[in-house]
Amino acid sequence: MSTAPHQRLTQAQYLEIERAAETRSEYFDGEMFAMSGASRAHNKISLNIASSLNGQLADRRCEVYQSDMRVKVKSVGLYTYPDVVATCENPQFEDDVVDSLINPQVIIEVLSKSTEGYDRGKKFEYYQGLESLQEYLLVSQASPRVERYTRKSDNEWLLWTTGDVSGSVEIKSIQCELKLVDIFAKVEFLPTNR
Repeated sequence: MSTAPHQRLTQAQYLEIERAAETRSEYFDGEMFAMSGASRAHNKISLNIASSLNGQLADRRCEVYQSDMRVKVKSVGLYTYPDVVATCENPQFEDDVVDSLINPQVIIEVLSKSTEGYDRGKKFEYYQGLESLQEYLLVSQASPRVERYTRKSDNEWLLWTTGDVSGSVEIKSIQCELKLVDIFAKVEFLPTNR
């Protein structure tokens, strides 16, 4: 019994389908990948971060987007939806529809059990192909922990981490600061079994 070869989508086909869809899907290497819903903690953390950044950037020519702004990584042809994206550069988009940002300075992902390996691994590798990207933050929803990667050169990133609830994370590229108490406001962490 033979099977027909799997038909790969072009980027144009993906965008046509995605722009008409009621749900979001990412795209890579000719395939679309449906996105699943996020947990309560994930949503709270994403909103807390986006709200804080938006407030800090309100009087500047900067823009902050939360989860529905698609980012295109041209170097590998990835279309993805980060949890929070910010830029203080003039936002550039793939086309006149203005829904695929191509020059984010900061990308923030809230880690989930199902996506943590990808966010730390291949996805971060792909994101490094964005010349505009200066900082990449990974935020835990299991504990009050934030990791910030800062670009030092094309192939070098500096890692800084904190779990100090009274501390903060400086995002130098857009001149903002996120306090952990604000990031994790109203988030309840489940006790871990030891």
